[in-house]
Amino acid sequence: MQNIFSTLQRGLARLWSRAVVQRLNSTPACQQVDVAMIAGDTKAGMEYLEPYGFTSTAHSGAEGVALFLAGDRSHGIVISVADRRYRIKGLKSGEVAIYTDEGDSIMLKRGRLIEATTETFIIHAKNKIVLDTQQVETPGKITAAQSIVSQAEVQDKTGSLSTMRAQYNTHDHKGDSGGITGKPNQQM
Repeated sequence: MQNIFSTLQRGLARLWSRAVVQRLNSTPACQQVDVAMIAGDTKAGMEYLEPYGFTSTAHSGAEGVALFLAGDRSHGIVISVADRRYRIKGLKSGEVAIYTDEGDSIMLKRGRLIEATTETFIIHAKNKIVLDTQQVETPGKITAAQSIVSQAEVQDKTGSLSTMRAQYNTHDHKGDSGGITGKPNQQM
């Protein structure tokens, strides 16, 4: 009976192994990874299978699982590469995060909140970006290379553009000879 269990254990051990990334090549259609496994076993050029729509290039020292179909160690694949050195910790149950070793992240948090953290956030949209929301806030400035077009009232903390326009269009001054000047001849 002991022989059967030993044989079974050796057979199962040939099916998978914990793998530590040594080098990753992200240029082919399927990334290739060189890994070190238990007992000093190394494999070069293993295919690294990623979930559809997601890709990453892990640093050396990241960990994954090496699988060997039918126990054939001549051709294996690596799945589920993770790096505990940079993983975001302390997420609440149900939260999801995408992150880098530089501290950039996109977090889908509880309460239907999405939080992105980075130094520069660039969106490439060929035709337009639509913000379907009730309010947009920023503590900084907004810069536009072309004009800003508004179909609604434009206002700041001291008043609205339409109020400023009305005041300008109807204002007058004391004239140099004691009278009152006329209204501006060019309306705003």
